[in-house]
Amino acid sequence: MAVIKHTDKDIDLLARLMLAEAEGDGNLGMLMSGNVGVNRVRGDCLDYKDI
Repeated sequence: MAVIKHTDKDIDLLARLMLAEAEGDGNLGMLMSGNVGVNRVRGDCLDYKDI
């Protein structure tokens, strides 16, 4: 179930960001990194607009 609108290109970018951010932390670390990315898109944050 998707929680945000996305394209295949968006998924590829998120996967590459997760790998770059947390490769040394294993699968759980990469999962947490991906969660942060999704939360930034979903959240109402002053620092992140129109992402």
